[in-house]
Amino acid sequence: MIEKTYQPADIESRMSRLWEEADAFKAGRADRRDAEPFTIVIPPPNVTGSLHMGHALNNTLQDVLCRFERMRGRDVLWQPGTDHAGIATQMVVERQLTERKEPGRREMGRARFLERVWQWKAESGGVIINQLKRLGASCDWSRERFTMDEGLSRAVAKVFVELHRAGLIYKDKRLVNWDPKLLTAISDLEVKQVEVKGSLWHLRYPIEGKSFNPDDRSTYIVVATTRPETMLGDTAVAVHPENEKLEHLIGSNVVLPLVGRIIPIVGDDYADPEKGTGAVKITPAHDFNDFEVGKRHRLPQIGVLDREGRLALSDNEDYLRGLPEGALMLAEEFDGMDRFAARKAIVARLEDFGFLDKVEPHAHMVPHGDRSGAVIEPYLTDQWYVDAKQLAQPAIAAVRLGETTFVPKNWEKTYFEWMENIQPWCISRQLWWGHQIPAWYGPDGKVFVAETEDEAVGHALGYYVEQGVITAEQGAEMASDPAKRDGFILRDEDVLDTWFSSALWPFSTLGWPDATPELKRYYPTNVLVTGFDIIFFWVARMMMMGFHFMKEAPFPKVYIHALVRDESGAKMSKSKGNVIDPLHLIDKYGADALRFTLAAMAAQGRDIKLSSQRVEGYRNFATKLWNACRFAEMNECAVPAQFDPTAAKETLNRWIVHETARATSEITAAIESYRFNDAAGEIYRFVWNVYCDWYLELAKPVLIGEDGPAKSETRAMVAWARDEILKVLHPFMPFITEELWAVTSARTQLLTLSPWPVKAELTDQQQALLEAVACDPYSAPEPLANPSKPYFRDEAAEAEIGWVVDLVTAIRSVRAEMNIPPATLTPLVLAGASAESKARAERWSDVVKRMSRLADISFADHPPAGAVQLLIRGEVAALPLKGIIDLAAERARLEKEIAKADADIMRVDLKLSNEDFLANAPEDIVVDEKEKREAAVARKTKFVEALERLKAAE
Repeated sequence: MIEKTYQPADIESRMSRLWEEADAFKAGRADRRDAEPFTIVIPPPNVTGSLHMGHALNNTLQDVLCRFERMRGRDVLWQPGTDHAGIATQMVVERQLTERKEPGRREMGRARFLERVWQWKAESGGVIINQLKRLGASCDWSRERFTMDEGLSRAVAKVFVELHRAGLIYKDKRLVNWDPKLLTAISDLEVKQVEVKGSLWHLRYPIEGKSFNPDDRSTYIVVATTRPETMLGDTAVAVHPENEKLEHLIGSNVVLPLVGRIIPIVGDDYADPEKGTGAVKITPAHDFNDFEVGKRHRLPQIGVLDREGRLALSDNEDYLRGLPEGALMLAEEFDGMDRFAARKAIVARLEDFGFLDKVEPHAHMVPHGDRSGAVIEPYLTDQWYVDAKQLAQPAIAAVRLGETTFVPKNWEKTYFEWMENIQPWCISRQLWWGHQIPAWYGPDGKVFVAETEDEAVGHALGYYVEQGVITAEQGAEMASDPAKRDGFILRDEDVLDTWFSSALWPFSTLGWPDATPELKRYYPTNVLVTGFDIIFFWVARMMMMGFHFMKEAPFPKVYIHALVRDESGAKMSKSKGNVIDPLHLIDKYGADALRFTLAAMAAQGRDIKLSSQRVEGYRNFATKLWNACRFAEMNECAVPAQFDPTAAKETLNRWIVHETARATSEITAAIESYRFNDAAGEIYRFVWNVYCDWYLELAKPVLIGEDGPAKSETRAMVAWARDEILKVLHPFMPFITEELWAVTSARTQLLTLSPWPVKAELTDQQQALLEAVACDPYSAPEPLANPSKPYFRDEAAEAEIGWVVDLVTAIRSVRAEMNIPPATLTPLVLAGASAESKARAERWSDVVKRMSRLADISFADHPPAGAVQLLIRGEVAALPLKGIIDLAAERARLEKEIAKADADIMRVDLKLSNEDFLANAPEDIVVDEKEKREAAVARKTKFVEALERLKAAE
């Protein structure tokens, strides 16, 4: 029996247990052994994470697909798991040690520290997995993976070794994003750009061979910089070759202020003649653009900062090489200074010597570590790299040829722009938590890359015996006795970027490098659902690794969802205080309401503006469904055995079968094409409007009337349509639908494992006719009776009940437009009505009058004077309103509303035609203005239509 009140919390916990006990989400179930597989891999959330709104959206959409395909009979594997999240996890544990006043990481040593991290992971990690279960995620939780599981770690080592052997992994000295607080290289994704109000310092660099005079601009060239502390490492000044004012200096030299080093002036397109002074200082070791300029001109790379962001000069061979004695004294003065303190000291020194031309206020973007908050340094250091350019070629071709497609398609442009300009991928991190790089160094620094230490030892001993460094006897002893080779080779202390292991996720989770049955069955996956912000960092890398190691793309479809913003369209952030916690919404309104809200708003290519009011609205939708099912139960509605809905006799019942078929067809097509919002919108329309507001309302007189065939059929049909609703709604609202499925009748099969409504099989004759008229099976020219396949069409029933619905809806709309009080009953005149319409009006007279607030229904050849005319399926229905409302006053009101809408449209058009506004306004503001315009146009259209009707009545 259905409880009186809908309580989501009680239902959700109970249904979760039910699914778990039944292994409902387990891939490879015995009953699906021969079914076609359907695979999705979850974008593995950080093990340190908790559910945020992006997770809620991403996993809701994945779950819709998985539940949909599971109901369509496929063997679904939704592969769950978490990422070890190197930096984030290490920070959490180090912070915990500090809070508990325990020894730090360095004091503990690597082995003990890693033991502590694993302990934290066992006790506190993976909270997000339980939160995903609360959301209703139907993953195969028995297959949960962690990126540092033994099997996945073995896959990582094998990939590293094979790529190194192929020359695709190598070590190089290049610039990286360096976090001077965490003391590690970080990826671009872990860098956030923050606008800072700083200064632009204009510095005078003396031209070699001229006597420097601050008052004589011919004796120096001015460069502008936001980083004066790095000028000690300058190795050139760049000028654009077509800079008319400065091109004559190209090829000459300048004397680096304070340092005395002679550096060249080079011609390079990087120097923008219209920006700053037209000349730029080139510091290859401290700027990514300068690094590229330095490569083009073969400039020295002089790093002047250490790992902690302090000036490192006195022991810096590159800096000291060839400097005059005075520069050595400056080195001692600045050595060891923090970079920001050094900035002030160096600027003061430049000013003392007359090298400071001027200082301007300057707002600019400064990179910060998203976790540490520290200002990121471009830092020149030895790191491990992947030759991403070579790996990218098959991944680019796959998208070009349509083997993998993006939805929406515009994201392919973003993918190509990055992939075709891809840089070497820095994969090493100076951390302890993560996959330690499988590389060992011999006594002379020789590198031995191997999957295991024993294998590396074998390579090293063989090499050094061959080189004569050790004898064969020594090699044999060391091979047999680990104690004798202790310290002979040392493992690289760095770990791999977490994106390296997650790039293998689609196949490493299935047991690769072993040829497992799961790998054969579930790879490649069917679709990837993810956010646009990790197209570069995850999607592209999975594509590259998939092609290299599996020889095919890991997925044929990539669905990119948009951002979830606050209700005003602003991006959520803790600093703004506008973050909406999905768990709070689940506690308040239920997981089903949140899921449906996110799906209903997930229009392709459009960000979601989320408010708690929207979630509350869909909670009311769930309550509406709940009450409709209680109504059916109270009226003893149940589906008899062998019930065939397509054999119904009553017009109303044949109509609801027709409408159910239409809705199911549209919902199915929308999900198949990833139009989640359209699917949810059709479900909402069908449940609230068609089933509850029309079908149940029109069925009430039958249900409360005398027993008989009509009542029995209607009871059965109310229950049948309810069950079809539960099926198509289940992927979006799994908890409430599973509960109602269980309590409305004695069923042995869970709803989540029940069949999705499918199209009826067509006869050869029907199929030929459909092909001839180029329509789909849904538009069958005759009813396709099949109890288990309810896609059905009945034009006669739709014409009759549709006429009633359209008539009542139109009358209600006019009453609302004209502000007619509910208590005021109006007459209705059907003008020039056909015999068919007259018969319908007579059959449904009581219903139409009750639902439309009519005094009576009459017939006439022509509409009476003073009547508002409505066109109902090609025929005129007239509402005589003269004497009921003040037509002149109503006309004035409508004209005022139209003028107001016009003003709103004009205001938005002025903004959208302003190029400065379009260039400078945030994207969400532009989208918001366009939406305002659409709303104003819709309002105007509505009022214009009402005014035209009113004019016809005057």
